[in-house]
Amino acid sequence: MARQKIGLMGGTFNPIHYGHLLIAENAYEQFGLDEVIFIPTGRSPHKDARQILDARERVEMIRLAIADNPHFSCSDYEIKKEGVSYTYLTVQAFYESAAGSELYFIMGADSLAYFDSWMRPDKISRMSTILAAVRDGLNMEELLPIQKALEQTYGTKIGFINTPNFSVSSRMIRKRICSGHTIRYLVPDVVEQYLKEHHIYVKASSEER
Repeated sequence: MARQKIGLMGGTFNPIHYGHLLIAENAYEQFGLDEVIFIPTGRSPHKDARQILDARERVEMIRLAIADNPHFSCSDYEIKKEGVSYTYLTVQAFYESAAGSELYFIMGADSLAYFDSWMRPDKISRMSTILAAVRDGLNMEELLPIQKALEQTYGTKIGFINTPNFSVSSRMIRKRICSGHTIRYLVPDVVEQYLKEHHIYVKASSEER
């Protein structure tokens, strides 16, 4: 029996948007993954918790956004876990619980430049393959030396996801809502409806959320 190929996609998803979904779907297709698991951050080591929406609401929006995609799922592992959500601990947990599966950690290509500053990049590299999303127009010549250095230092296995250049961020969406601008076509309709019904980000600035 072939080994299951599982993609892990971490992030605050504050909120989830079409950019996240495009990367996940392209990773699934281009690398023949069996599933992609979205893992919303609990307590991030890099972000101020005051800027992040309540975990329950972020999880609910993810579940709404992926409900019609049978190869997407959502895990609340980091949210339930106590302490800081370090990537290597999350990967380790899935590595141990999904023994025999191949793990692929999905990230933006820009994160490769500081991957060696993450906690235990050696462990992440040993337990998973990194899939870095490359947007149209990004210079691969800048990424190849980084890829080579990580391979030599940590034995990191890196694959590049080709994905459309959809320029959107969660921060931009929060600012647009706060300013009263439309977010239609930036997030799934069900997420837009959830944000409106619950008046999320309306009164808070992006710095406060």
